[in-house]
Amino acid sequence: MEDTPSQSDHYRSSSSSASSPTAARPPQGSSFYYLRKPGPAMLRRPISFEDSPEWGDDTEIDVNADELAAESIHVGTTTVSPSLSKVNSVSVSGASPPAGLSEASRRIAGASIVWRDLSVNIREKRRYSERVVKNSTGYALPGTLTVIMGPARSGKSMLLRALAGRLPRSARLYGEVFINGTKSQMPYGSYGYVDREDVLVDCLTVREMLYYAALLQLPGFFSEKKSAVEEAIQAMSLGDYADKLIGGHCYMAGLPYGERRRVSIARELVMRPHALFIDEPLYHLDSVSALLLMVTLKKIASTGCTIVFTMYQSSTEVFGLFDRICLLSNGNTLFFGETLACLQHFSNSGFPCPIMQSPSDHFLRAINTDFDRIIAMCKTLQDDHGDFSSVNMDTAVAIRTLEATYKSSADSAAVESMIGRLIEKEGPRLKSKGRAGISTRIAVLTWRSILVMSRKWNYFWMRLVLYLLLTLSIGTIFTNLGHSLSSVTVRVSAIFSFVSFMMLLSISGLPAHIDELKVHMHEEANQHTGALVFLLANLFSSIPFLFLISISSTLVFYFLVGLRDEFSLLMYFVLSIFMCLLANESLMMVVAYIWLDTFKCTMTLIFLNVIMMLVAGYFRIHDALPQLWKYPLSYLAFHTYCIQGLLENEYVGTSFAVGEIRSIPGVMAVRGSYDISASENYKWFHLLILMIMAIGYRIILLLLLCFNVRRWIIKCDLCWFSKSTTA
Repeated sequence: MEDTPSQSDHYRSSSSSASSPTAARPPQGSSFYYLRKPGPAMLRRPISFEDSPEWGDDTEIDVNADELAAESIHVGTTTVSPSLSKVNSVSVSGASPPAGLSEASRRIAGASIVWRDLSVNIREKRRYSERVVKNSTGYALPGTLTVIMGPARSGKSMLLRALAGRLPRSARLYGEVFINGTKSQMPYGSYGYVDREDVLVDCLTVREMLYYAALLQLPGFFSEKKSAVEEAIQAMSLGDYADKLIGGHCYMAGLPYGERRRVSIARELVMRPHALFIDEPLYHLDSVSALLLMVTLKKIASTGCTIVFTMYQSSTEVFGLFDRICLLSNGNTLFFGETLACLQHFSNSGFPCPIMQSPSDHFLRAINTDFDRIIAMCKTLQDDHGDFSSVNMDTAVAIRTLEATYKSSADSAAVESMIGRLIEKEGPRLKSKGRAGISTRIAVLTWRSILVMSRKWNYFWMRLVLYLLLTLSIGTIFTNLGHSLSSVTVRVSAIFSFVSFMMLLSISGLPAHIDELKVHMHEEANQHTGALVFLLANLFSSIPFLFLISISSTLVFYFLVGLRDEFSLLMYFVLSIFMCLLANESLMMVVAYIWLDTFKCTMTLIFLNVIMMLVAGYFRIHDALPQLWKYPLSYLAFHTYCIQGLLENEYVGTSFAVGEIRSIPGVMAVRGSYDISASENYKWFHLLILMIMAIGYRIILLLLLCFNVRRWIIKCDLCWFSKSTTA
């Protein structure tokens, strides 16, 4: 501890007056938004970034207000923003809701969230690794913004997931989490969770996206769901973008990152949650969009919602909107409390914040171990404009000093005291909100998928054009074949080419499947849908599009090549192509889920289709294939059953004249090029096998989704990556 002052002399020299908030008084109208003073003016209206804060030496701790706030949480009243310290606390109990929010939003009752001695371990290679979060303690109250801040790999997201009950299965949780004084997890519908990455359906408008989310999440009548959607649009200030496509189209760009982030948050606000957890709300946002979004979240919090979120760093203006901060480094809690109290804590530890530096930048600069590498690099450089003394500090010493100072500080004692009052007696239990029924969710997802597929040019329209061009090409190449014995070999080639390249062109719809799987995985994580609901909806929605492709392509090919002119034979041809496409789509869904990467999925599917074409019995008769390729590859290729069925459909029951007296059956004429059965009903067996394969691949996908195989694939990728980088 003795060397701590020497490590932080540059902080004192750069800003000796910044060691205490009472040491200097910035001028009126300054931009130090994180230095605001609670007063009657602020109690009468919501806080906004336009407020110019003032410092004061006469601010006192209102203990009675704290006790009143703690009691009010247990009786389920609307929200209060209690204070623990004498800085940066604004009560919203008397604040009128901001304009644009409906009456329903004003009645939101938040939830008090308390975590005590919370630790999280992650399982790796049959053992649990070092704790990602270590003995963290804190709380979040209704009507407040609580930020979990720290450098990369500090455990921010894991702590947020632990509070929301969203830890992966490989994680082990220690410690206690209290919701309204009760040791329990938050039930469905009582909270919303927003991931770091925005997973949205690009070809839907903002209003459609939120409306389908409401149909999936909420029970009740459509009018109630529609009003919830409009409230969410108003709360997130999305009125100007409500009828615009999220991803845009060829004539219009998609929504900016800021608006996409607002849509992701609005999707969770549809449930009118008591608490809202957001992982990196300012991810990919510029400073203006970040400030506007945080002001919006501040207004939502003022209606009573408890908002907890993670953040890497922020601007000074954004930092001024936070109520409480939980500062982490390597899983250790370096501070929990009011935002300005955190500045005082750093100052008391010997690391005062310079006047011209953002508080969040100052915090991260002091506790981010990655800066040690920068210091090492700076020592080897020469700078004509000055030295690098401003970054010359041992980060490990700073972290140990801050942690030790916090554990022995009055802030830590105040947190323990407040937690004791919050869990002293149980408050109202949060009830699980009802959700839409299974049949309703299947219908909603089916209709949404149909709408999405009709708007995605790479799923239906581009494929339809490619299929028609392919069919015209094959049909014109093999046109006017006639029905003589010499045309049999060429006709077999035409059918093989048609089936094989139809299956190969199906890969063009792969990006749509990947996007749909990503949306499903996000909705399933939030318990909006299930694996079975998703698979049934995807199956029902794909049937009309695949049937339209099958019948349009078959009609062109059938009459250009000149196949047998019978309606029953034509319909079998259509059904066979449809079942083959359906089986191929099911295989594509399995591969898309395994990789979730367009390049890997495309290469895998091309390889599988080429192998199926090789063992389909055209290049070499099925019985003449080597055992390695015959068992089991030739029996797993749906090309085999489709081509056999189509040839049996065309040639079983026909004959060809050989000379003036003799004739041979059509089956015998085909067997020189392809092995088919002489039974008239055997073609239906091939159609049944195609149907079983289409259903079988869907069942495989269902098992993969239920057992969450993706987590094992991700672990294997991470292990391979770590080995390759250390080699």
